[in-house]
Formats: sequence, C-alpha cells, structure tokens
Amino acid sequence: MSNIPKEVLRNYIKEQNFSNPNEVLAAMKEMFKDVLQEALEAEMYEQLGYDRYDMSDKETPNRRNGYSKKTIKSELGPVDLNIPRDRHGDYEPKIIPKYQRNVTGIEEKVMALYAAGMTTRDISEQIKNLYDVDISADMVSNITNRILPLVSEWQNRPLEKRYSFVFMDAIHYKVREDKQVVVKAAYVVLGVNMDGIKEVLSIWIGANESSRFWLSVLNDLKNRGVQEVLIFCVDGLNGFKEAIGAVYPFAQIHDVLSTSLGQA
Repeated sequence: MSNIPKEVLRNYIKEQNFSNPNEVLAAMKEMFKDVLQEALEAEMYEQLGYDRYDMSDKETPNRRNGYSKKTIKSELGPVDLNIPRDRHGDYEPKIIPKYQRNVTGIEEKVMALYAAGMTTRDISEQIKNLYDVDISADMVSNITNRILPLVSEWQNRPLEKRYSFVFMDAIHYKVREDKQVVVKAAYVVLGVNMDGIKEVLSIWIGANESSRFWLSVLNDLKNRGVQEVLIFCVDGLNGFKEAIGAVYPFAQIHDVLSTSLGQA
C-alpha cells in the first residue's frame, strides 16, 4: 500500500473528531442500555425473589406487572429503558431512582465493565460503584451474573477483515477503593471500516503500557478476524509501535497529539 500523505491524514482525523469522547461512547449506546436494563431486572428479582418468566412456585403474593417506559439523558444522548413494575407498587429502582432522568457521569464506569482484563471481582466492585446507595451482596452477585454473558459475547464477537483506520487511546473513570476515589484508565481501540463506519473494537485494562501488553491487544484483534489495518493512529503509547510492526507489518503508523478519550 502506498503511503498516504501526512497532511491528508491530519485533515481526516480533524474532520472525524476522533479525540471526542462521544465518538467512543456513542458506539456503545446499546451496550450501555443493556447493562442498565439487566441491573433493573436484577433489582426486581431481589424484590420478588423470582425471575422473569419463572413459572416455579413463588414465595410472595406480589407479582410482576409489566413495564413502564422511561427515557433518560446521558452523554450518549437519550436512552430508552423498560422499568419493571410490580402489582403492589413496592419496587423502587435504585440504579435509576424514580424521578431521576439524567445519568450523565456513569457512562465511563459502564464502559469499563466491557474491558478485557477485568476479573469477576473487578466487575462486581465496578457494579457497586454504579450505585449511590448501598446494595446487598446478593444483588451485586445477581447483576454480575447477568452482565457477564453480555460482556463475554461482546469481547469475543467476530470483527471485519479490513479497517481503514484504528485509533488507540484511554478513557478515564473514577471508582471507589478502600473508601477513596481513584482514577483508572481503560484503553479503547476504535476502528473505522472501509465504509467509514466507526466501531469500538475492544477495551482493555492493562497494568502497564508495554509492547507485550499491546501485542496481546493486537493479537486479539487478529484472532477475531482483523487481517489488515491500513493506518494506525497512536499518540506515543509506550511499546505500541513495536507491537504493530510485529502483528501488522504493512500498516502505516501515524503519530497524533496525546488527547484522551475521557477526562476524569
């Protein structure tokens, strides 16, 4: 492949606003919705003691009573949810309280749930961080068990064979650890296919930036079907260029100024 002039690359990147965090978040709107919906279902299970469509004996006279529609505001734009209802009206959503319609600020925390390198314990801790109120260990476990299949399916889904651009950057999110708020980083791989459609290819939590870490990221992309990337855009991430050369030796590498996808 012939080299594309740097000026053309710079203009393309500028036009597409690839440093805008909403570019990444918008690509995950359905994933964001899925996590919130599963959390609501787990809350209702905790309330009634039986799952949706469970026809076994129920220990409570209360019953599910369908759903009500609710649209919430987020950095992704409006998100439509189905809020479970019970006949007695005892259920009060916790992750999205009854009168709350703005959840801006939790998007990055939800995104981190999908990151490779997150253990089940990490995911459970992150789920607790989504709530402004204390929730029981049973509810955390129930939500975790519901979300793990979503995460696994997304992480292992097949990708396209060819991408015109692949960008790597970090999104920062706040979590509570040992009664302190700390900032962590999830590394996001954003791809643009040959039709110009943007897609988050993967998200990774890494202990450190090294060629070995990036090599595992790139090998994961290749194992999921990515055979060719025309151009990688990087911002000086340590060891990333060496890893690219090992996995995709014919790709162009373009340096961009360091601009994180999300700020704490």
